[in-house]
Amino acid sequence: MRGVQPIRASAHYARAIEAVAELLGKLRLDFAFVGAAARSAWLGGIADAGSIDVLAVMGPQQKSQVAMMGANRGFRVDRDELDRTEELDLIPLWFSDPDGELRVHVLVASNALYGRMVAAGVPAEFRDRTVKVPAAEDLALLLAISGDDAGVSALTELPEFNRGAYNDKLTSIGLAEHAIR
Repeated sequence: MRGVQPIRASAHYARAIEAVAELLGKLRLDFAFVGAAARSAWLGGIADAGSIDVLAVMGPQQKSQVAMMGANRGFRVDRDELDRTEELDLIPLWFSDPDGELRVHVLVASNALYGRMVAAGVPAEFRDRTVKVPAAEDLALLLAISGDDAGVSALTELPEFNRGAYNDKLTSIGLAEHAIR
């Protein structure tokens, strides 16, 4: 089995991933990196474009703690933007350093599907720490929802990819038409 590889990222993205992991770790939240970081772990390549996306399990009161602690740890928090995304279970942040700003999306795992994705996350090495990324089937589901057919196809070719589990998840959330045969 090939399994999860160490996450590779450009220097700027690596600093942002480190900062997000430190922030959410200090709050003792269970979280998993999705997006470019998870794609790097499962499919190789370097995370260096787009936003830093992470699913985090938390209660409503912890959402404001993430924003407050983020603002105190060098993240830029736009209060108007935060208010506009309240109903979306999204905490928008900006990671800032001398190389510029990177968008960070902390997605609150407020439903059972996302909560299970975080709980079933697999360890991935990143620099001197271990973080979680979704299982291959969960990442494929997220990529399918976002229309990344190439990513889904690449994941389904991995020896450890469980087509049955993937298809069952799609069926359970009403997306059986996306099942793979």
